Amino acid sequence: MSSARARSRWAGQPVPGDEATAHADAEHTTCAGVGMPPTARVLFAVVNANGVLVRGLGAATANRLSTGMYQVVFDQDVTGASCVGTVGLPGSTGLAPAGQIAVAGRTGIQNAVFVTTFDSAGVAADRPFHLAVHA
Repeated sequence: MSSARARSRWAGQPVPGDEATAHADAEHTTCAGVGMPPTARVLFAVVNANGVLVRGLGAATANRLSTGMYQVVFDQDVTGASCVGTVGLPGSTGLAPAGQIAVAGRTGIQNAVFVTTFDSAGVAADRPFHLAVHA
């Protein structure tokens, strides 16, 4: 199905009511003084199911530790970073096998992220993934 045809069936978001708009306006704050410092970087890694680093920005190495367990090392400390991962093929086409992913800082290594991948039933399984780190 073409994406234009799929979009034509999507009605879009509902229009917010006056109460919702007023509530959102009342909650509006400035982000001055919070958020990422001026020296912040967005790092990323694309890793094969066998743990090989395919490409990245700031990613130094990646390796498979065990079934569904990986370590991705970056060129800077990421202990205060936000990490987001998704199961995904390393190329630009196709769909990855169904699965799940969890990411966390790597215990004992300040410039690394620990990644675990699972099949759709939640059993540890090797899956290719994309990892974004906002450091």
